[in-house]
Amino acid sequence: MILRQILRLSSLFHSAVSIHLRRNIGLSAIVFNKAKELDPVQKLFVDKIREYNTKSKQAGGPVDAGPEFQKDMNESLARLQRAYGEGDLTKFPEFKFE
Repeated sequence: MILRQILRLSSLFHSAVSIHLRRNIGLSAIVFNKAKELDPVQKLFVDKIREYNTKSKQAGGPVDAGPEFQKDMNESLARLQRAYGEGDLTKFPEFKFE
């Protein structure tokens, strides 16, 4: 009976340790990937994402969007306002729970 409890506790300990090790290995892999130098294709991709982010912040919206995009956006917003009523459809709704 004591042997059975010891074996059960050892299996619980084993599962807890394995979960802990898997999490630490996963986190250390992320840290290692950030620390090492990216390959050229990954670096180019990350640079383009950062460049788009700065351009979109400066433009205040989508980058290189022409008048056709704005026209389609306005038509879609008008259609949604007719279907769902008034309000600003470009913002996430605020919920109030009482």
